[in-house]
Amino acid sequence: MIYTVTFSPAIDYVVYMDSLVPGETNRSTGEKYYFGGKGINVSTILSNLGIENTALGFVSGFTGEALEKGLTEAGLNTDFIHLSEGITRINVKLKQKETDAPSAMEETEINCQGAAVPSEAIDELMSKLEDLKSGDTLVISGSIPNSMPDNIYEMILEKQIGKDVGFVVDATGELLRKVLKYKPFLIKPNRREIEELCGRSADNNEEVTACARMLQKEGARNVLVSMGGDGALLLTEDGDMYYRGSMGSSIKNTVGSGDSMVAGFIAGYFKTGDYQKALKMGISAGSASACQDGLATGDQIIDFYKNN
Repeated sequence: MIYTVTFSPAIDYVVYMDSLVPGETNRSTGEKYYFGGKGINVSTILSNLGIENTALGFVSGFTGEALEKGLTEAGLNTDFIHLSEGITRINVKLKQKETDAPSAMEETEINCQGAAVPSEAIDELMSKLEDLKSGDTLVISGSIPNSMPDNIYEMILEKQIGKDVGFVVDATGELLRKVLKYKPFLIKPNRREIEELCGRSADNNEEVTACARMLQKEGARNVLVSMGGDGALLLTEDGDMYYRGSMGSSIKNTVGSGDSMVAGFIAGYFKTGDYQKALKMGISAGSASACQDGLATGDQIIDFYKNN
């Protein structure tokens, strides 16, 4: 079984506007909302690709109820911990036309903090994770809320030692570096993040590969580096390097595309055990989501996979 953890789920409320005038009453031209958070995005894409999984995390208040209900109706398995205070956060994303490029959209984001996570809720999450068994996969991604210990990633992975649980970690900076000693099956930094971790430039595939090898020496088994419009590069635990360019050119929204790539890679590897096919499925999922307003459906991802 695959489990994902989202410490701070969110409802993304997208507001479309012709223009934004600070200090004045502004009116929208349309609105949309999406249920998200990095782990939830991974769970959604996995489910869309027919891979059974369970989404773990914390929800609270009426927004948490709406998020949980919406995910259940979409077919996701959830096992959230319900907090007694606060509400699941709402992130507001304002999209307006750029004056010099009418067809393009400029986005302003307001990401809220959400509910504080008390220590007893953290203990409950740790108790749930104790039930993981050999052969399971645990996906941990995203930043850590201020109310949680800054070493929560390490606390979680420490509890899994000796259980043959596969770890997938999508985090940044020292948060990622500190878990490499647990030998995660997969990490997915982007180009900028891998440059920061390695303290060197990564302007081409050779330099990206060199940086990935440095992270492997610290413990990562497979390193998947997303490079935006330049595609992605995979350095496997066998020492092989694979590269694929991005698919599609009509980019609408990059939010969730990295999470989609992680989920696509996991789905591809679970189905085939082949790293090249897993990379192609990861690129397909990331590209398909980038070409949608929300996350891609399974059919959309498979179309990208078959036609590229």
